[in-house]
Amino acid sequence: MKSETSGGGHLLLFFAIAFGWAWLFWVPEALRQAGLIEIPAALVTLHAEGQPAAWGPLIGAIVVALLQNGYQGLKDLLASMVRVRFSSWWYLVAVALLPAIVGLAQLAALLTGEEVPASPALAEPISIPIAFIFIFFLAGPLQEEAGWRGTATSALQTRMNALFASLVTGAAWGLWHLPLFFMTREDIYYNRPFWGLLISAILLSVLFTWVYNNTRRSLFAAMLIHTSWNWSNYLFTGLLTDTGGLTFMVLLTATVVIVVLGFGPKTLTRPSVT
Repeated sequence: MKSETSGGGHLLLFFAIAFGWAWLFWVPEALRQAGLIEIPAALVTLHAEGQPAAWGPLIGAIVVALLQNGYQGLKDLLASMVRVRFSSWWYLVAVALLPAIVGLAQLAALLTGEEVPASPALAEPISIPIAFIFIFFLAGPLQEEAGWRGTATSALQTRMNALFASLVTGAAWGLWHLPLFFMTREDIYYNRPFWGLLISAILLSVLFTWVYNNTRRSLFAAMLIHTSWNWSNYLFTGLLTDTGGLTFMVLLTATVVIVVLGFGPKTLTRPSVT
């Protein structure tokens, strides 16, 4: 398989843009919330409502694609983002696998008697499909996957096997979120252990690459599984409990091990995938 952004010459540039753009917004806001600096009210509103920081990976991916292959590079990147023709099996995996894992983790928490916070999604079921669409376009997948999978993982796979490429990308992806852990309004990050997100990002990165590689490097497929991950955390709140969080880590690790053993670390694909 040929990468949409093959080669590693611009990998550092991608990371510089992805981190630089996001942290340009996130770090000052974290410092403001810590009472260390003052920033204009308009910028506070922009950060809270516009979420411009999250677009860093997509901006980096576009810049790298243009620098490497000009208009054709950008065309290839965009084509991957709308590559919707792949096996229905991979649609099922992309949409259902992670919600199933998160749901089982919540069930474990309930069975052990832990108090699970109420789910806003289950309180308003009509919001569930709407949330999936919102998340796809405005809460991570569209903003990030062209960068993490389409640029970073693709470039790294020209240097190392798919497993190691996924681990490196996952570590970078996790680290990218670091400033959010110092913002009080970021409820899913603030006052929570960073190592939990970092390990999750590394393991999830393997699964995202697995889906990406097995769908002829469809960024649409990568965006789907990224959406299902964020969506599952909207549906279920069990990961906020000790038992739920631990069970999730065990199940996620077991799933990654099964995938690596079953598909092989070199490409994470069956031989028929090209």
